[in-house]
Amino acid sequence: MKNHTQGKRSVMAALLGNTFVTVMKAIVFFMTGSASMFAESVHSLADTLNQSLLLVGIKRSKKPADHIRGYGYGIERFFWSLVSACGILFIGSGVTVYHSIDSLTHHGEGVQTFNLVSIVVLILALVIEGFTLMVALKELKKNEKFSKEIFKEGDPVLLAIIYEDSVAVLGVVIALFAQGITYLTGNVVYDAVGGIIVGLVLGFLAILLIIKNHQYIIGKPLDMEVTEKIIETLEKDPCIEHVVEFKSVAVDIGKYKIFTTVEWNGSPLYEEIYEAGDLKEEFDNIKDDFKEFTKLMLKTTDRIPRLIGNHIDTIEKEIVERFPQVVYVDIEIN
Repeated sequence: MKNHTQGKRSVMAALLGNTFVTVMKAIVFFMTGSASMFAESVHSLADTLNQSLLLVGIKRSKKPADHIRGYGYGIERFFWSLVSACGILFIGSGVTVYHSIDSLTHHGEGVQTFNLVSIVVLILALVIEGFTLMVALKELKKNEKFSKEIFKEGDPVLLAIIYEDSVAVLGVVIALFAQGITYLTGNVVYDAVGGIIVGLVLGFLAILLIIKNHQYIIGKPLDMEVTEKIIETLEKDPCIEHVVEFKSVAVDIGKYKIFTTVEWNGSPLYEEIYEAGDLKEEFDNIKDDFKEFTKLMLKTTDRIPRLIGNHIDTIEKEIVERFPQVVYVDIEIN
């Protein structure tokens, strides 16, 4: 359940915070006509819609495996996260940059006199965005070992919240700076430039998220270091001469299925049959009876598939125990 619920608290905190911030920024935009405030309003609206989609993804990814999706619905969270990232790119970034450039080319026509309300609202937004960022970082540290690898292997949903909140804080700082200079100088060009910068930062964020989710949707493999360790474990088994083929793909956050083809060495299984102690005794009882010999061969032949199957089950169990991120193992004999 950890992988399914991970990130939900952060998403809820960000959703509530951004809904409130969006309303505040929109009110100030309609009061002032500020390009940077419009950029921030669209930014917060895009984040709010994005987090709503992330919640949809988290909920749908909880569905258990069935006959349609044998490995579960974990990939759903990546799909909805990808949809939200595309929304940020085209709606958040695109609309923001367009409006800011329009304001710049028209020299701020329609922009009303700036007032301190804009500054106060942005400072309040900075506090709220900072709080939701801290919630996401705290959850990330709690759920995963915090290291440089976390941004490579971490949950894209949780990372999306961290990226968005970080960019939101940066966007508010940029808007504050632009609003402050505009308020002091009376030159609305600074406000429009601030809006363009916020829009470009939004676009950069969206591209990062698209790349991250794209990796999972097309089939993210295990880390090469882990792959090599699994292959090494397989080839240490006396019944496996070598691994011919190895494939892995993510089925959820921190969950992978692997498929491997191996060259099989049957000698250890023969030794297992021999060491059971009854093979020689049965052979001695045959004497020169070919019919009894045939029965013995048939009995031994029937035992071999079961021995191979049991041994493969043992290998698969060992892989799952040693590598907890592997939840499905399929070993095929070449």
